[in-house]
Amino acid sequence: MQPFTTLSTNGAPLALANIDTDQIIPKQFLTTIERKGLGNGLFYDFRFDENGNPKPDFVLNQEAYKGTQLIIAGPNFGCGSSREHAPWALLDFGIRAIIANSYADIFYNNCFKNGILPIKLPQEIVEELMAQANGHNCRFDIDLEAQSVTAPNGKSYHFDIEPSMKRALLLGLDDIADSLTHSNKIADYKAKQKLLTPWL
Repeated sequence: MQPFTTLSTNGAPLALANIDTDQIIPKQFLTTIERKGLGNGLFYDFRFDENGNPKPDFVLNQEAYKGTQLIIAGPNFGCGSSREHAPWALLDFGIRAIIANSYADIFYNNCFKNGILPIKLPQEIVEELMAQANGHNCRFDIDLEAQSVTAPNGKSYHFDIEPSMKRALLLGLDDIADSLTHSNKIADYKAKQKLLTPWL
């Protein structure tokens, strides 16, 4: 997993509440367990019309937001089914961070397991940041170690994060890699258990 330390990027405002995982990555794209290529289906029904042509009014199709790594979203982002394809699609598209007032719990946790930083801020601050994400000189700076977001106007905001999740992102550790950092302790435990229960 790619570590997350700092991010400097323009931000794409997506001022819709209750964006669910089927809107993030529709069901027809769930036939694979490959992570590469899922970015093509990200927000498919928002991005494309019935003929597969890009919708020019959708934010991620606009030139000013090309290459963005940050989405500033409405509340309850990632609700609906628990599909892990949703953060996979976001990451494959290039999204490394999301700012919203709230998230569905499973989606929120899945983001950390895949190298995406979901930042929670009060709704009034999210709306301030959306207003500044106007596509022109709208550079946002995120510092995970400092737990801060600096807006284009220079104002900084602190966000809270669970320490173990912060550590995993900073080091680029998914659950398996994090477990393997304790390999010596695991080996010691296995050796002791073998002596205590030789019949197993």
